[in-house]
Amino acid sequence: MWRRPDNVRLTLNGRMLDLAEYPMEKLASRVGTPFYLYDGGALRTAAAGFADAVSGHGTSGRYAMKANSGHRILAVMRDAGMSIDAVSGNEVLRARRAGFPGGFEPPAILLTSDVFRDNALETVLRERVTPNLGSPGMLGALREAGYRGPIAVRVNPGFGQGHVEACDTGGPSSKHGIWPDRLEEMRREASSADLRITLLHTHVGTGPAVREFDTNAARLVEFFERLLPDFRDVEAVSLGGGIPHPYRPGEAAYDLVSLRALMKRATASLSARAGRPIRVEVEPGRFLVAGSAALIARVTDVKETRANDRGPGHTFVMVDAGFCDLLRPAFYGAYHHIEVLGPRASRPPEPCVVAGPLCESGDVFTRGEEELLQPREMPRPEAGDLIALHDAGAYGSAMAMNYLSIGRAPEVWWERGSASLVTRREALEDVVAAECDEPL
Repeated sequence: MWRRPDNVRLTLNGRMLDLAEYPMEKLASRVGTPFYLYDGGALRTAAAGFADAVSGHGTSGRYAMKANSGHRILAVMRDAGMSIDAVSGNEVLRARRAGFPGGFEPPAILLTSDVFRDNALETVLRERVTPNLGSPGMLGALREAGYRGPIAVRVNPGFGQGHVEACDTGGPSSKHGIWPDRLEEMRREASSADLRITLLHTHVGTGPAVREFDTNAARLVEFFERLLPDFRDVEAVSLGGGIPHPYRPGEAAYDLVSLRALMKRATASLSARAGRPIRVEVEPGRFLVAGSAALIARVTDVKETRANDRGPGHTFVMVDAGFCDLLRPAFYGAYHHIEVLGPRASRPPEPCVVAGPLCESGDVFTRGEEELLQPREMPRPEAGDLIALHDAGAYGSAMAMNYLSIGRAPEVWWERGSASLVTRREALEDVVAAECDEPL
């Protein structure tokens, strides 16, 4: 079996998977490439550590399942004792299939959205889950539908960040949540509809710095302290997610000891301000699952362009994975560490551009937030070699698509020394399954 060369670094907290531990060529021969590899043990360790950090008196954690809603992922979060933050009716139904209960006390599933789409409103009514309203008009929709349970309100506090600008989730340019000057109107309308606001929620994200989550959370506690006196039925406050994950080798990891202390302070402060117990929640997604998976692809060719008056030449490493499998780099220039597997991994690094098979110039895995191409220093592989795109557990398979009628990649689960296929590769029949010709 191939062993990792000494010149490949790990993140400081060891989250980046050591791919020398897996029979990668054997797995690739069984399921083909590209495929996602999940390490169940790594995921359970991450989930257990987070659950322990937020399981104190008056604190709790939700898993933001939009990051990855696979059934094995959800089972791990359920076993760790977490609740769920869902964003669609179908996500609620997937959580229910995975064993998360419906009902309001406690609200094990929160449906957070800015728009009721498709079956979302119907699912709220049938499954008795708490809706978290991100737009004022949603309250009227609930009232017209005859909903009579508790509600949550997502507030835009006027500030926010994202690991890139396109991911900002708070502030004047963010579509998410209700601006503070509309909250009094929301409170009156909810009261007239006999709908109790039992949870106040916000999600402002975090930038690339490892401690920005703590800074933002402290500002949110002060923000909610000003709101709580006017919301007498509120039982819980959610500080949202955005806990950072170290995508680059050598980056520091967020310290869960810091989170435990933050949650304790927030609970004490908000409860004192409200004059009653207030539960404090956080709801990470990528922090829990990003490091548990890698996207494995096969090198199909290595080719070069030459410099001319249009710009410099490049070495292109062509692989069989594209943005239909992992969208983040093409979508907003997100970084994923790329590792060459096999004997060529010990070669000295040289600048390479890693690109996929799709007929889009943006189908490139080595790009920055502003530049189309950002060559990466890496050993030059050869056709037939495997490469891995690390930290692909969050917003990887969850955002995969059927562009060019390509079937979505299979997912392999590795745990206790054995592998199982948990999602098969899609065939053409899966891609066209919804096509029909029905009179209306």
